[in-house]
Amino acid sequence: MQSQILPISTRSTTTPPPPPPPPPPSPSTTMMDLSSTRVLISPPFDEEKAIEVEPFLPRASSYTSTSAAARISNFYKKRRRRTLNETDGGSGRSQSFRERAASDSAVTGLCVNLVRYVGLGCRFITRFLALGCYSFLIFPGLVQVGFYYFFSSQVRRGIVYGDQPRNRLDLYLPKECDGPKPVVAFVTGGAWIIGYKAWGSLLGKQLSERDIMVACIDYRNFPRGTMSDMVKDASQGISFVCNHIAEYGGDPNRIYLMGQSAGAHIAACALLEQAIKEAGECERTSWSVSQLKAYFGLSGAYNLYNLVDHFHCRGFYRSIFLSIMEGAQSFRRFSPEVMVQEPDIRNAVSLLPPVFLCHGTGDYSIPSDASKNFADTLRRVGVNAELLLYDGRTHTDIFVQDPMRGGKDQMFEDLVAIIHAGDSVALAKDAAAPPKKQLVPEFMLKLASCISPF
Repeated sequence: MQSQILPISTRSTTTPPPPPPPPPPSPSTTMMDLSSTRVLISPPFDEEKAIEVEPFLPRASSYTSTSAAARISNFYKKRRRRTLNETDGGSGRSQSFRERAASDSAVTGLCVNLVRYVGLGCRFITRFLALGCYSFLIFPGLVQVGFYYFFSSQVRRGIVYGDQPRNRLDLYLPKECDGPKPVVAFVTGGAWIIGYKAWGSLLGKQLSERDIMVACIDYRNFPRGTMSDMVKDASQGISFVCNHIAEYGGDPNRIYLMGQSAGAHIAACALLEQAIKEAGECERTSWSVSQLKAYFGLSGAYNLYNLVDHFHCRGFYRSIFLSIMEGAQSFRRFSPEVMVQEPDIRNAVSLLPPVFLCHGTGDYSIPSDASKNFADTLRRVGVNAELLLYDGRTHTDIFVQDPMRGGKDQMFEDLVAIIHAGDSVALAKDAAAPPKKQLVPEFMLKLASCISPF
């Protein structure tokens, strides 16, 4: 048999027959023909249609065109947003979760803020270590209070009062619902940097046991906000309490404003600013100073001129303090002790409610002279002001160690007596109330007082 020999020839110039068409894409997959002139994307949503974009790797170029990349990016962004909305079911649960996460994430950022904006000087490192030891010593009490805060049915956490992420407040409700209860609107401390509404949980727990409702108001901290923002947030929180507390069983005719440390300063500024607005002509306000029965300032700062150097020597550096207070030119505006002496706001000062200033004489964070001088100034301008000093008590004693000590807490009893003044039934219950439970052993509390960096 003669074998067949295939001829060798040059490449044919004729067009080869077209390849067979590819199988149709599955609706749940994404197919890309890199040698073709288009990309077909079919997302797993029935209501969405495939979109055409320029090829990722066209013949003449190895890069995707800018317009194609933008369209692909926008498509996936829209799909992610649509997925979130469908998962949420239109109920707003995802948004609510994000809001709570934005608010509660402040706790994890406290140490970061301290390191970033206070610096790593020797004094700061020493105080940071002291803070760690202090927290360890009072940890048994923190665990019990934390359990109550997160699991008690008497606590309503994260109630929204404004449009900022930190515009939230916590409500501590009394067990008995036998009528409208007096209300304390409380602004927590935290050196204007680490303030958080949960810091008032111990006070809220103990006051609610005496039939007093407590609203702990959160606010923006530095660097997310400066003093103007903090005062604005506090004022909005007070407004919410004044206008909506009756919905939760509170008595709108018995509202008391209270602040501790930096919170006392912020609350005092908000109170005075509101009085100035009310004294002005045609000034619209969402709440009135007349709605407050009294103001309580616990270990507060009221004259920035007298404290800036003191803070600097203690490691709260002047540059940071000036940034928080919006410069030295704003010291007058944010110094209530200075402001109440201005002749042009005498009408506003006359609107202020009774003022009670509580301070420990052993306080080295904010000396007790801050409250003493403010009380004297208020009396000179005609405000009903009373100074309550507690011998030898430090900045944290009257707010942390003494409440955890159990038994009789003098400042706590003074606050309750003022709030329940004129209510014979409440006073009789207070007299018969059992002593407070001790949360931390005494020797640990005494050691904590010695180590406390505050």
